Amino acid sequence: MIEAPAMPKYEPGYMRRITDDTGIFQHTKFGVPDRSKGYTTDDNARALIAAVLMYNHSKDPVALDLIHTYISFVHHAQTAEGNFRNFMDYNRSFMEDKGSEDCQGRTLWALGFALSHSASLPDNIMNTCRYLVNQALPHVEALSSPRAGAYAIIGLSYLIETPGALTYAFPYSHTPSTAEEAAFLPRAVIVDLIEKIAVRLHDQYTRYKGNGWNWFEDSITYGNSMLPWALLRAFRISANDSLKETAKEGLDFLAFTTFSSKGYYKPIGSHGWLLRDGKAAPYDEQPIEACEMLLACREAAEVLEDKTYLEQAELCYRWYLGHNSLNMSLIDPQTGACYDGIHAAGLNLNQGSESIISFSIAHLVMHHE
Repeated sequence: MIEAPAMPKYEPGYMRRITDDTGIFQHTKFGVPDRSKGYTTDDNARALIAAVLMYNHSKDPVALDLIHTYISFVHHAQTAEGNFRNFMDYNRSFMEDKGSEDCQGRTLWALGFALSHSASLPDNIMNTCRYLVNQALPHVEALSSPRAGAYAIIGLSYLIETPGALTYAFPYSHTPSTAEEAAFLPRAVIVDLIEKIAVRLHDQYTRYKGNGWNWFEDSITYGNSMLPWALLRAFRISANDSLKETAKEGLDFLAFTTFSSKGYYKPIGSHGWLLRDGKAAPYDEQPIEACEMLLACREAAEVLEDKTYLEQAELCYRWYLGHNSLNMSLIDPQTGACYDGIHAAGLNLNQGSESIISFSIAHLVMHHE
């Protein structure tokens, strides 16, 4: 067993410092928010996941304030048609009419995850999450990006698995309208969406696999672990064994390409990725990949009943602490922030929102969930 690096004290204050009354800033110059880069729905949605985990652990009112800020940003990002805009400048003006497909999927992931904690969060926040998901549902089936579909599966699966998540919470007695309530977050429609998108992912995997390449595309790029993770969650709902088998093959292949023979996690570098029959780009290693791989491995340990995946999840967490290709911690000991990754010259000393969100989720899931 590899000796674990020293664990830093988790400091939630940094996430609060790079969040203003609009939302969490996208980028920083070192540890100072870069206002010129503004905000994104992507980051505020993922920050919502981290803030929910913080509040679930500590019931800290400041964490609840962050939840309100992030969900308010997501609400403002949604258009009348139900799609989500992504990039907002510092003047609070969205810079596009509609965000990427990945943005749509990531936002559904965050909303579904928040609803899975409905027992500990105020009804008004949960009702807002339900409303936003319901408005977005008509656009889910049209998502063509495999990652967008994967994010959506994960978020919607939380809804299906959480008792009461699909129903508005009313603090007082009310007279329900059967027709209206039947049309709101219809369970059968959501299950059908999960199964359709999951089968689409499985079929794509079948088309691309072969000759020792067990993957969904001809390249391994970003957000990779979300694909097998989504199939594992879909299997829990549909009990379709082919989804489980594909998820295991894909996740094991990804692990083979990202866990070093020296015993540490090394995500595919973003400067070149990994093309079929090629070599993985060594840099930049991104914090978000360690977080998402950790989450996928924990799911696999439960669904596949194999504790080996928990050991892999632990290696993903240790990546932040210094058990990595540089043997250097990515956690700033002065602020608790997370550096933006590992590149050829060493650590990327900027400390943007994606990085601290990723570390926060990884830490809270590993130690407090």
